[in-house]
Amino acid sequence: MSYTTLQIEQQGKVATVWLNRPDLHNALNETLIAEMTEAMGQLNRDETVRVIMLAGRGKSFCAGADLDWMRRAAGYSEQENLADAQKLAAMLKSIYRSAKPVIARIHGAAMAGGTGLAAVCDIAIATDAAKFALTEVRLGLVPATIGPYVADAIGWRQARRYFLSAERISAAMAREIGLVHEVVAEDMLDARVAEVAEELAKGAPGALSDAKQLLAELREGSPWDDALLEHTAGRIASIRAGDEAREGLAAFFEKRAPKWQA
Repeated sequence: MSYTTLQIEQQGKVATVWLNRPDLHNALNETLIAEMTEAMGQLNRDETVRVIMLAGRGKSFCAGADLDWMRRAAGYSEQENLADAQKLAAMLKSIYRSAKPVIARIHGAAMAGGTGLAAVCDIAIATDAAKFALTEVRLGLVPATIGPYVADAIGWRQARRYFLSAERISAAMAREIGLVHEVVAEDMLDARVAEVAEELAKGAPGALSDAKQLLAELREGSPWDDALLEHTAGRIASIRAGDEAREGLAAFFEKRAPKWQA
């Protein structure tokens, strides 16, 4: 499928989804949102893709919402705004719940919705010059749709500050509060994300998906919950009996690479 706001490139097992509105700093609009949702579905169905990378063309990762889109939305009815917001929510969910690992390659501005995009990815790596912010309150809005993901990434205490203050968050601070995992020099960004993608691609496809599902189950659980502990024991027992685990263990003992790394 061809896209007007995205470019998709695949090298080996890694597919990169480029936000491709460089003149507008890859600002989000209804077209990009719809195309991103479609692209995530397509890539998750593609068995040749093991890892997905999200990146931005031009000077920025994503500067937030497109001003023209916001201007038009201001004239929508509440029902029209709801439908619009639900499409954004579906896009964010498609990235966060991707069965395949998603890496954010972040440079330049990652504001508002761009901060949300960083938060929905499994791994976020940024340059030391990247900038983040949750600027919504200064426009009379709130970071509602991205809120669950950002708060999950940075924790409630930090969310209380940055949802309200709308202050700029440097790359160093983003790393400190958990919004990004690593900060690197700009000339090292591509090499580092490629290294991380290569490590992810070594994982068994089913196990990667199962690990993401396990994380969702553990998110609200507790080591004091006996039912959860019983569930996790049953989960590993079931997985051990599967073909993928049998191949992985056989490869380990035979000192060879498993078939999915071929």
